Amino acid sequence: MGFTMGLNLLLLLAMVATNILSLYHLSTTMISTKPPTTPTPPVPDHLLRQLQTIRATITHLTRHHSNPSIPTTPSTIPSELLLYTQLSPIASSCRHHPDLLHQYMNYTPFSPCPPPSSAAAEPLILRGCHPLPRRRCFSPTPNKQPTSLPTNPFSPVPEYSILWNNYKCKNFNCLNPELGFDLKKEKSKLLTYKTDLDLPISQLTDIAKKSKIVIRLALDIGGGTGTFAAQMKEQNVTVITTTMSLGAPYNEVAALRGLVPLHVPLQQRLPVFDGVLDLVRCGHAVNRWIPVQAMEFLVYDVDRVLRGGGFFWVDRFFSKGVDLDKVYAPLIGKLGYKKVKWAVGKKTDSSGVKNDEVYLTALLQKPVSR
Repeated sequence: MGFTMGLNLLLLLAMVATNILSLYHLSTTMISTKPPTTPTPPVPDHLLRQLQTIRATITHLTRHHSNPSIPTTPSTIPSELLLYTQLSPIASSCRHHPDLLHQYMNYTPFSPCPPPSSAAAEPLILRGCHPLPRRRCFSPTPNKQPTSLPTNPFSPVPEYSILWNNYKCKNFNCLNPELGFDLKKEKSKLLTYKTDLDLPISQLTDIAKKSKIVIRLALDIGGGTGTFAAQMKEQNVTVITTTMSLGAPYNEVAALRGLVPLHVPLQQRLPVFDGVLDLVRCGHAVNRWIPVQAMEFLVYDVDRVLRGGGFFWVDRFFSKGVDLDKVYAPLIGKLGYKKVKWAVGKKTDSSGVKNDEVYLTALLQKPVSR
């Protein structure tokens, strides 16, 4: 009862504040002594921002007040979420998914994080709610920890070191071996040349040497379990891998292999400073399902983090053949990079045949100076 009265009072105050601001703006324009032909001055930016904030608050509170299916109790918005918003801003996309956000922040402080709240993290990130708010609860860990881990990133990793409760599969045998979890199979990847779409690491290093470019630091975008990073580790190259754990423990396996996974979605700005990387690779995760404008922002972010003379490796990007010619090739061409390698081949699986899709493998070199 008290909460409902407080909510009504807050709505009333917000409406009064809106009216006062509107009257203030009207009075300032009416008092003006300039001739009627003078254009009306624009609304000050600070007033617009205040009005927008108040109207958004009214809309949010009205929705909760008028919808009987939403309980008007203090538990509607988790107290931890209300507290965090006073300390740090929350990504704007989070407001489009209030149910997931409330689920994620619905926990008891200083206690174990409840499974339903942790399960909301991945869906929120994939919907653009990133970075996620910090929480004051203890994330679960496996009951058993390994006493030692293999130094070879292609050696088997212990299954008991993964929280399988987060996934439908409960062991590695259940997972599709093509997803990167069969480490014996992964050991031979990126090393051999079978078609023009392949770029073996030995060929990559030879190209870098001939260009007098040293590759020491690299980023693998959408790198799964980190196989590219593992292969480059043999070349004394440090690679950080952006990966999600959508339906399978990609981050956990990459970490168990002794690699560095970043739990970062494709739509986020790359968490690297300008001009510090020698190589950026985009694997299968970057493909035609990404909206074109989002793709443009992605490739220009790659340009931002690459140093002059650095390499941009597009590894088996797939799209419809006509779109590659009319959309993606011109998009990439806007970068003005040197085409070291540009190979196109048919995508021969069922989806590729049905949609007339093709693969593109390209190695592009950024100009040393603009």
